[in-house]
Amino acid sequence: MLEASRRWRREGLSIGLVPTMGALHAGHMSLVAKACSDNDMVVVSVFVNPIQFGPREDLERYPSSPDRDLELLTKAGVDAVYVPTAAAMYPPGASSRVRVGRVAEPLEGSLRPGHFEGVATVVAKLLNATQPDRAYFGQKDAQQVAVVKRLALDLDTGVEICVCPTVREANGLALSSRNAYLGPHERKAAASLSLSLRWAAEAYAKGEQDQSRLRRGILDILEAEPLAKVAYAELVDPETFGAPGTLAVLAVWIGKTRLIDNHDLAQPFPG
Repeated sequence: MLEASRRWRREGLSIGLVPTMGALHAGHMSLVAKACSDNDMVVVSVFVNPIQFGPREDLERYPSSPDRDLELLTKAGVDAVYVPTAAAMYPPGASSRVRVGRVAEPLEGSLRPGHFEGVATVVAKLLNATQPDRAYFGQKDAQQVAVVKRLALDLDTGVEICVCPTVREANGLALSSRNAYLGPHERKAAASLSLSLRWAAEAYAKGEQDQSRLRRGILDILEAEPLAKVAYAELVDPETFGAPGTLAVLAVWIGKTRLIDNHDLAQPFPG
């Protein structure tokens, strides 16, 4: 992949990278479409990164649809699909890891030890392999976005991190590859995440800015759903992930499936 990127650079062509773990959906494809509109050449990486999964997480059963993914990307007109193996990414003896620091420590960082170190390491390797001008990430993974922005700045990559809006289903559920785990009743229950965020955005727009009352209102909606178990519901600064802030971030178990979502309350909720 690196040789192709170097050739494109010699030719004066701009490069966009869309990192994915496959099982592509409309959210991923919105990133691809934006990358195609912004750049001369577009690379989509497909790699389920083992070092960002904890020992009791879903690495072995993570959704996979390689043939469908390739068909979607071909139709979208991407120039290269980069599908490295785990052995190539982490050969025997490889021990270097990228640790971003404070923004990676709360919430997902504390509940999933090592997760963001794995994310930061693979993103750094993908940026090195593809040498992009821009890399595209979805707002749904808000803390990941903050971590990647920090990494790109601190390591002087020169890569512009482009963040695209969360794509949602008709009932407000944020698109995620893990939605494939949800049964019909669980999908209905999962709408409670976006319902709580919509309520908070509307309350904020009407003048409610007390963090504790906003958080309590979000929790009331989530806790009213019998299938939902809240891992966290907080209001944080979108850049530092420290409190206080206007970004409402959620992690909620719906049955056996862990979902995340977020929305900046200073903005109207979509739809």
